[in-house]
Amino acid sequence: MVKWKRDLGLEGRMVLTMFLLAAVYLLFLAFLASMGTSMGVMLLFIGLFMGLQYYYSDRLVLWSMKATVVSEEEEPKLHQTVTRLCAMADLPKPRIAIVRTPVPNAFATGKSPSSAVVAVTTGLMDRLNQGELEAVLAHELSHVKNRDMTILTIASFLSTVAFYFVRYSMYFGGFGNNRKSGGNIIVIWLVSIGVWLVSFLLIRALSRYREFAADRGAAMITGNPANLTSALMKISDVMPRIPTDDLRKVEGMNAFFIIPAVSGSIMNLFSTHPSMEKRIAALEKIQREMES
Repeated sequence: MVKWKRDLGLEGRMVLTMFLLAAVYLLFLAFLASMGTSMGVMLLFIGLFMGLQYYYSDRLVLWSMKATVVSEEEEPKLHQTVTRLCAMADLPKPRIAIVRTPVPNAFATGKSPSSAVVAVTTGLMDRLNQGELEAVLAHELSHVKNRDMTILTIASFLSTVAFYFVRYSMYFGGFGNNRKSGGNIIVIWLVSIGVWLVSFLLIRALSRYREFAADRGAAMITGNPANLTSALMKISDVMPRIPTDDLRKVEGMNAFFIIPAVSGSIMNLFSTHPSMEKRIAALEKIQREMES
């Protein structure tokens, strides 16, 4: 089992982001309470909705990607690689799935390490050498080890509440006791927009930090950050040559992928992933730390 070296700066930024997110949410709840808004039914409904989504997320993701869980007999080399990486990362072995698409990518899903699924595309396996493939698998296993699915689901909860307020409060005249107060509804609507926008940006920042953490985890597990650098560059170079139709079919999974299939964000502020330049710079820094 490898020793998991910590990046205190990265951990500090993640803690600060989650603190700011919690502060925004607490202010939002305090504001709603001050406006006399009854939220019980709505919170229960959204909590149930997100709970079901979280519980069945692995099946939904596999279904939407048309991923097939493969046995050890079907993909012995892939299973052997994941088994070895899991032993090094002190993780239970996840289920392994394959997506038949030319898009080179990989993702992990599942609500806990014991229910996780790590998936790779045929496009990825065709293009990467063994060292690069191991680095990508180690990145996905780091997401599992760091419980990123759980963290981002919790972080998104009240952002989703704010989104529903924005979407439906004007139709139903508010959700509480102030239905006759049109002014209150407009104020709640405007504040909900603000909360949703701020939380959206904070969650995107948190997602980028989780990607940095997963890159670092991959470097620690494999002991070779250069392999992940090489894999990221190779995937990034190939992506523009993939037919647009194939990219659009998997676009909805961008946040899960090691590299987004389609980059729709003009600015880094709105992106779920750090820029390639920043990821490579971070990996080169880890390489220097390992060599010193």
